[in-house]
Amino acid sequence: MEIPSSGAMMEDVAVMRGDKLILRGLKFHGYHGVKPEERKLGQKFLVDIDAWLDLRQAGHSDCLSDTVSYTDIYRIVKEVVEGPPQNLLESVAQLIASITFTKHPQISAIRVKVGKPHVAVPGSVDYLGVEILRYRSVDVPN
Repeated sequence: MEIPSSGAMMEDVAVMRGDKLILRGLKFHGYHGVKPEERKLGQKFLVDIDAWLDLRQAGHSDCLSDTVSYTDIYRIVKEVVEGPPQNLLESVAQLIASITFTKHPQISAIRVKVGKPHVAVPGSVDYLGVEILRYRSVDVPN
């Protein structure tokens, strides 16, 4: 595992303190999972997104063309979660991040949280899931 240099960590902190679009509580029915019943019956998935980008121009202009529409990101999430089944939530989250970076080059970082509220565990839970954080980089492919 490579440890980022202090310069890279400072850049990450700057990104995390920047402007972002926030999408919370997106709910979709999908067929992701490794168990046959998950693939056959499907289940509900919960998704939260944070997408970092510079929103100053949009704040000044009040024009949608100077930002990324929440609807565009929502559609990406919907297409992935309701699309072809993946075994792992990690794959679902990575697809959402990769497609978002491809379609919206102005986004510098994205956090994707994907949860399953209905899991067979011996106890009460709100949901189980994964959260990934990806940074756009010219050196490392998404």
